[in-house]
Amino acid sequence: MSTRTAAVPASAAVPAAAGVAWIAAAVVYVGTEAIAASAFPGYSYSANYISDLGVPEVAEFQGRAIDSPLSAVMNAGFILQGVLYLLAAVVATRALRAGPRRAFLALAVVHAVGITVVGLIHGSASSAASGIGWMHVVGAGMAIVAGNAASIVAGLGSGRAGAGAGAGAARAYRIASVALGVVGLVALAVLQTLGGSGIDGVWERGSVYTVTAWELITGIAVLVAARRARTR
Repeated sequence: MSTRTAAVPASAAVPAAAGVAWIAAAVVYVGTEAIAASAFPGYSYSANYISDLGVPEVAEFQGRAIDSPLSAVMNAGFILQGVLYLLAAVVATRALRAGPRRAFLALAVVHAVGITVVGLIHGSASSAASGIGWMHVVGAGMAIVAGNAASIVAGLGSGRAGAGAGAGAARAYRIASVALGVVGLVALAVLQTLGGSGIDGVWERGSVYTVTAWELITGIAVLVAARRARTR
């Protein structure tokens, strides 16, 4: 996103606040998921969907027993992750002056809106019965597709880094970002193809955790770059 940087958005040009927000988004997401899962009887990371943790009622849905006493924790995690991701994206893109800033920010907005919908409209029997279940599915699709696409855009944007001491880090960041985005989209495609196989949770997490991993590596890279800039 900037020709001045060693890696984008992992750059000294990006305020450290963006890095902190991205790291916080990742920690909040996996943390609230783990907390909610710990209270869900028999919850399986391989068989259950992440969204099962956000369903407030005890029922059966699509053959899965749903009982999440801490559904509010998971739903708060969904929404807060989206807010933090978007906050970081806004801070980062405002600080940069080149590269695919608008495309990245647009995808960040779609991701944040999608994950917020997931937190507000549950993937449950009651949602399906009331005719709004499709909104949860669309929201999840928005969050997953846009989140992984944003990682790819960020990685490709970092390809403008110049030669020098930071060239190796820029290349590694570019490869990691693009690879994570591609893996996430492929996992989503597999989920859509093999849905109902009994390990849907594996494919879903393969499409979601790639975004989480990108948040972590980008946040850390931003903080490292900011620290190096202060010591120059």
